[in-house]
Amino acid sequence: MRLRVIPDNTSFDFFKHWKLWLGISGVMLVLALASFGIRGLNYGIDFRGGTTIRTQSTEAVDVGAYRDALGALGLGDVVISEVFDPSFGPDQNVAMVRIQAQNDVESVTPETIATVEAALQSVSPDIKFVSVESVGPKVSGELIWTAVEAVALAIGAVLIYIWLRFEWQFAAGAVLALVHDVILTIGVFSELQIKFDLTTIAALLTIVGYSLNDTVVVFDRVRENLIKYKKTELKDVLNLSINETLSRTFMTSFTTLLALFALFALGGDVIRGFVFAMIWGVFVGTYSSVFIASALLLWFGVKRDWSKPEAEVEAKKSGTSV
Repeated sequence: MRLRVIPDNTSFDFFKHWKLWLGISGVMLVLALASFGIRGLNYGIDFRGGTTIRTQSTEAVDVGAYRDALGALGLGDVVISEVFDPSFGPDQNVAMVRIQAQNDVESVTPETIATVEAALQSVSPDIKFVSVESVGPKVSGELIWTAVEAVALAIGAVLIYIWLRFEWQFAAGAVLALVHDVILTIGVFSELQIKFDLTTIAALLTIVGYSLNDTVVVFDRVRENLIKYKKTELKDVLNLSINETLSRTFMTSFTTLLALFALFALGGDVIRGFVFAMIWGVFVGTYSSVFIASALLLWFGVKRDWSKPEAEVEAKKSGTSV
C-alpha cells in the first residue's frame, strides 16, 4: 500500500476567487517595488566593491575563527572562504578574505590591511598575505548591469520558447508569472536587508527555471485537456489540469524544500543568502504557477481549435466533411 500525500482525484476549485489572487499579487508587487525604491538592496562586495586578500599559513584554515577575529573590527561585510587545490602541499592552507569598500573608497587603506593581518595572526601566528586586490565601484556597477541583463535575457528566452511551444497567451501568462516571482524575491531581500550578491543572482536564475518547469507541466496538461474536452469551459479545464498535476507539483516542491532547509540550517553563512532565496523561490514559484500563470491564461483566453488539422485529415480518410 503506497502512502499518498495528495489523493489521486482532487477537485479543488482554484479559480473561485482568481481575481482576488491576482489582486493580492498586484498589491504584493507594489509593496516590493516600494521597498526597493525606499530601502534599496543590501549589496554585497560583488556589487559594492572592496578588497580581496589571499592568505596562506601552515595551520589549517578555521573560517569561524577568522570570522570572529575580524568581526570586532567593524569592517562591514566580510566574506571568508577556504581555497582548495590538489596542487597545494600539506603546509599550504589558503583562504580568501573579502572586505567591502570602506566609506566608498576604492580599496581599504594599508592601515586597515595591517589591522586585519594582526587580527588574523592572533588565530594563526604564521599567516601571510600572499596578494591584495581591490575591486572598485566602476567594476561593481558593471556587474549590476550584467546581472540585470542575465535575468532579462533568461526571461526573454522563456517568452520565445513558450510562444513557439504553445500560444502567445501561454507565453504571456508564464513570463508575467516569472516577473512576479523575481520582483517579489527582490522585494523580500530589500525589506529584510539580506545581503544581495552574485550568488543571489544565481538563485534568481534558478528560481526562473524552477517556476518555469512547474508552469510548463501545468500548461502541457492544459493543452492536452483543451483538445480532449472541446466543449468544457476554459475555467473547468484549467481546474482539472491543475488538480491532475497537483500531486506532482506538491511532491516536487516538498522534496526540494527538504534539501534546502537542510542546507539553510547546516550550510553556513556563505550560502545562506542563496538558500534563502531558493526557499522563497520554491514557495512563490509554486504559487505563481497555480494562481498567477493559470489565472492570467484564463483572463487572456485561448483558442480551442488545435485539433482541427487532425480532424480534417481523419475526415478526408473517411470521405466526410468537418
